Amino acid sequence: MSNVTESVDVQVPLRTVYNQWTQFESFPQFMDGVDEIRQLDETHTHWVTSIGGVKREFDATITEQHADERVAWTTESGAKHAGVITFHRLNDTETRVTAQMDIDPDGLAETVADKTGVIARKVKGDMARFKEFIEARGRETGEWRGDVDAGS
Repeated sequence: MSNVTESVDVQVPLRTVYNQWTQFESFPQFMDGVDEIRQLDETHTHWVTSIGGVKREFDATITEQHADERVAWTTESGAKHAGVITFHRLNDTETRVTAQMDIDPDGLAETVADKTGVIARKVKGDMARFKEFIEARGRETGEWRGDVDAGS
């Protein structure tokens, strides 16, 4: 299992940054290799990815979510990974977003990508593209302010 941690400082207020992150269906606009995400209900998503010519589908469950603080998830099918995104107010107009992920590579290609740092670079690129996406917009495309307690 591999651990990846990446942070990015975004020149947008905390509430706006968090609200945008809750719009999972917008992720293909800034996440490389993510073709589609469908929000099935408040805590379940279905992902379709195409990475390195390999198309995969998997389901993920939001295991904890607190407005303006964190969103945690784990996969329920497909390659195993879990993580948490945390949001930190730096000042009225700047927010730090930190992704911490545990990834269990599935197959030879993913194992090689993990060992050579490709997965870590992909996460770094996705975070940079999120920064560009939300800063260019200056506002969120929607919001979900609900609460999901760990273990519920």
